[in-house]
Amino acid sequence: MSTLNGLPAHILLVHVIVVLLPLSSLLLVVTAIWAKARRRLAGANAILAVFVWIMVPVTTNAGEWLERRVPSTDLLRTHTELGDTALFVAIPVALLAIVVWWRQRESVAAQQAATSDVDEPTGGGTTTMTKTATRRRTFLAPASTAVTTVVAVLAVLAAGGACYQIYRIGDSGAQASWQGKFSSDPAPRPGH
Repeated sequence: MSTLNGLPAHILLVHVIVVLLPLSSLLLVVTAIWAKARRRLAGANAILAVFVWIMVPVTTNAGEWLERRVPSTDLLRTHTELGDTALFVAIPVALLAIVVWWRQRESVAAQQAATSDVDEPTGGGTTTMTKTATRRRTFLAPASTAVTTVVAVLAVLAAGGACYQIYRIGDSGAQASWQGKFSSDPAPRPGH
């Protein structure tokens, strides 16, 4: 991808990462720690995090296209090197978002299976409703508080690392784009 509406695609796509990766990171922490939020947001955040994971290489490829078309500077090289690390912070956020969603899904399924209603015939030709417990194999220990704690700690670390690294990448890009290209004094305007 090279341009969108006549502009380099990177300068547009970068906003997807700069906004959605920190958002997904925040939602990851919230859903990993707060059960009520997990029930409502874990699935949506898993989709969002995977979307961001997919968009990172698209954005960095667009950045590499742009890099070959602008003068090379130390600031640009720094930004390019940092930009190549974005995938390494997006992956843990996406994987943990999937883990949080999967554990929530398994927890709901296990609860439903444990309390399913079954009609049982009685000797007089009538039926009664009884609760039966069925064992269902689960993965990622959805009922384990220890696993929940480990996932929450990993989520906080991954989210913090992702936000910090995206800040560094964005700051280096802004430095490469704008340093020395504006004045602190307003530009003269005709008629003012």
